[in-house]
Amino acid sequence: MINRKKMKTKRYLTLSCLAAGMALTISCNKLEEYNPSGATADAVWSTPEGFVTNVNAAYSEQRAWYGKEDGIFMSESGTDLWFNRDKNTYAAQLTQYAGLTPLQGNPVRAAWRDLWKAINICNAGINRINDAGFTNQAEKNRREGELRFLRAFYYWHIVESFGGVMLRTEETKTPLLTAKRSPVEDFYNLIISDLEFAAANLPLQSFWGNEYSRASRKSAMGFLARALLSRAYYSTGAEAQTYFTRARDAAKAVIDNKAALEVDLWTSYADMWNPANNKRNKEALYVVSNSTNQAINYDANGNRLYQVFQARYNGKPGLVQSLEYGFENSRRLMPTLSFLDYFNENIDSRYDASFQEVWIANTNFTWTASLAATHRKDPSVIGKVIRAGIDTALFITKKIVPNDRLKPYIVIDRDSVYNANGTIITGADHINFKKFRDPDRTAANAQPGFKDVIVMRLAEMYLIAAEAEWKLNNPSAAADYINVLRTRAAKKTPVNQTAAMQVSATNINEDFILKERARELAGEHLRWFDLKRMLGANNGQAFVDFIKAQNPDITQVQPFHRLRPIRQEELNALLNAEEFGQNPGYN
Repeated sequence: MINRKKMKTKRYLTLSCLAAGMALTISCNKLEEYNPSGATADAVWSTPEGFVTNVNAAYSEQRAWYGKEDGIFMSESGTDLWFNRDKNTYAAQLTQYAGLTPLQGNPVRAAWRDLWKAINICNAGINRINDAGFTNQAEKNRREGELRFLRAFYYWHIVESFGGVMLRTEETKTPLLTAKRSPVEDFYNLIISDLEFAAANLPLQSFWGNEYSRASRKSAMGFLARALLSRAYYSTGAEAQTYFTRARDAAKAVIDNKAALEVDLWTSYADMWNPANNKRNKEALYVVSNSTNQAINYDANGNRLYQVFQARYNGKPGLVQSLEYGFENSRRLMPTLSFLDYFNENIDSRYDASFQEVWIANTNFTWTASLAATHRKDPSVIGKVIRAGIDTALFITKKIVPNDRLKPYIVIDRDSVYNANGTIITGADHINFKKFRDPDRTAANAQPGFKDVIVMRLAEMYLIAAEAEWKLNNPSAAADYINVLRTRAAKKTPVNQTAAMQVSATNINEDFILKERARELAGEHLRWFDLKRMLGANNGQAFVDFIKAQNPDITQVQPFHRLRPIRQEELNALLNAEEFGQNPGYN
């Protein structure tokens, strides 16, 4: 392995030192490493075999975001959809905007560090590729395409999270004690050009064989659509219309060429999230893979998304911890009442595919007088037997359940979890968000999950095209794109609800698009970015008003929270810290 270069002093932090050697030791799941003994970084970059090793390393830091707590807190929490489970204060800086400052406790530190490490590897490779000894031009272009895709991928996360910080296209080999901000527009010029190069030079996913988690043509084309949509909101007038048009066209290019790109929608939303369909998922445009071989994963945690939204069930009458129902010791987030009410579960199958309301007993249980009293059950349940694999043991629902005391199972209904104003009752249990369930772990109490994280999928292209059409004043076209997804999502039995699920031009507005994206994409590392993108009106006050209206437990959100703070110790490492400046609102 190539050893990390040691920093000579703690003063040189991420802003000032991003040497490539810092990150070259990290392997990438399913991507083979080439490690010549005793070689320097320069020597390894100079051979095709060594170059590929470092391309592999460039993939690694995405694993610190996707499938881990940090990424979920950065991309999903602090929005209309989620609040801390049990109403606790875990990571409250991001989940509640409580104490989100540039000081020591800032939880965005790891994200900032990891993203910049990855950028430096990408820059190193892009600038060294002409000296890598590639004799096959197509292979050289593929490897450069991977690096350019990844640089765009990481820079999108940086610019959307932190705004116009420093934009670097050269490898940083030695400490830099000054830094210069670049406009957001410059970031997007680079992101878009990198993705265009990647789309033109990356192969189909099938080309990669078992290394299917590498970036492919569909990855670059899909992320280009996402980037163009984001870019459009930084402009006004004709320029904005140009970017919305380009975003629409880029998304449409993926949709119209889905067969050639080896991608398609699943027939049902439930199929999309069936654990059996996770690997090589046909709807995925880009994934972060995880292996059951822990030795080649980024770390011992693998994919822990299934834990983040896990409901509490273990120890309730008739239930013990199981692989099927999940490991609940690291529960973090619960759905808001507003999020649950975004769904009309009578016609929209996405509710049942996303949430678990019923737990069938997995151990036999007989109601006793003492347990009936403990759970406030009517004496009529005493002596009733709950049979494993047959009878309901737990029912958690967003509806109000009358006479729940008469039910021979635990009932947690709307009024048990939420107050009338939508705030959460402290300590209340909650519905299970099950999209990321992983029943294939090694044991019921094993934390690491092995499912791939689906970073981007075809359904998002329909929503990007729809949003762009709406901004281009084409609401009918927007409805057409959305109806493709709503047709799939419509319940088909016992009554086919396809007609009831259709929308028209009159339904298309900002509120509808935001909520439709929630119904389709919740939990997929996008929600905070969606709100940041769409709710910039009145200098960000729209962002604040929407979050407070839908998630009334979040009371401290401010307009400036549409950017994250730069950690103060990073600024302290700069000689021109005052000139570089902190993000607005965090001084």
